[in-house]
This record gives sequence, C-alpha cells and structure tokens, in this order.
Amino acid sequence: MDWELVRTSLGPIVRGAVLGTIPLTLASFALGLALALAVALMRLSHIRVVSGLARAYISVIRGTPLLVQLFVIFYGLPSVGLTISPWPSAIIAFSMNVGGYGAEIIRAAILSVPKGQWEAAHMVGMPRALALRRIILPQAARVSVPPLSNTFISLVKDTSLASLILVTELFREAQQIAAVSQEFMVLYVEAAAVYWVVCLFLSTAQSLLERRLDRYVAH
Repeated sequence: MDWELVRTSLGPIVRGAVLGTIPLTLASFALGLALALAVALMRLSHIRVVSGLARAYISVIRGTPLLVQLFVIFYGLPSVGLTISPWPSAIIAFSMNVGGYGAEIIRAAILSVPKGQWEAAHMVGMPRALALRRIILPQAARVSVPPLSNTFISLVKDTSLASLILVTELFREAQQIAAVSQEFMVLYVEAAAVYWVVCLFLSTAQSLLERRLDRYVAH
C-alpha cells in the first residue's frame, strides 16, 4: 500500500465529494422528490389519462437502467438538436430516476393513511386539496421517511455514474489520479472508503430521524 499516495489523494477525493457528489445528490433528490409527489398524486387520480401517464412514466423509469437514462439525456438528445451540459444532464437523469421510484413510495404512504382521516376532513367541510395538504401528507411523510432515506443513500452511490459524462465528483477525482499514478486498486478502494463513510453518516442520521418520528406514528 502506497500510504503517501493515499495521503496526497485523499484531499482531492474528499473535495470531489464535498463539491461534486453531495451537491449533485442534494439537488437531484430535492427535484426528484418534488417530481415524485406530483407523479404519486397523478397515479392516485381518478382521471384515467392522468393516472395512465403516471403509470407509464414509473414503468419506463423502473424498467430501464439509470446509466441508459443518463446516456440518453447527455449523448442521445444532441442528435435531436438538444444539447445539455454534464451537470444539468446528471441532475435531470438522477431526478427523473428518484421521481419514478419515489412516486410509488409516496403513493403507498398516502394509501396507508386511514380513510377515516379523509372522512373527518370532509365532515368539517375541508376541501380535498386542503385535507391532502394539512392532514394526509404530513402523516404520509412520516411513513415514507425510511424508504425515501434509503433512496437518498442509494443516490449518493449512483452519482458515481456521473463520472461517465465528465462530471467532476468523488469517483471522477479518483479516476483522474489513478490514470496518472496507475495505482488503480489503491485509488478505487480509497474512493469506496469515502463513499462508505458518507453513507455511514447518512445511515446514522436516518436512524435518528426515524426514532424521532416513530413516536408520532400509530402502532
């Protein structure tokens, strides 16, 4: 093990995580979560066309590899006259992917709220949209935290695919240093270790959040 290489490369790799991987993850997850909520509500719609469009979107996202989705956006769209730079391409691809998987999580969480909650809101004259916003979604949010947190942690690791479209993030930094030093094993294991530390931190935060919210969830 070349410990000097490990020491000198750790800074750039961590910088790639702080300036690349983490911002990419946060931006993609935030946009993906908003998209997931919209698709979940479409999926629950009684209008067949709206529900059908949501079903089709979820089917395409869940039925195709994330790498292919990323390549279609970055390499495929220019062939039809739409060129998107690496960072926005990565954010769009990751957000759409989160939206597809997150939509089913949110839909299931909404359906888990007892129907009596809807009926109680209706009895006091609360419109459906207001009941959804003030009563149903807050309860569904507590139920959806664990699976959505797992999606977030998975997204941290999935951002490594952005290196394939030249986005400078954690793994891209490791690749560049490895290409110069030819110490691929050392650099890739080091990158894996940094991913593991980040995910370990997020897993701990997830556990703390779940315990805090668990007291508000009926058993």
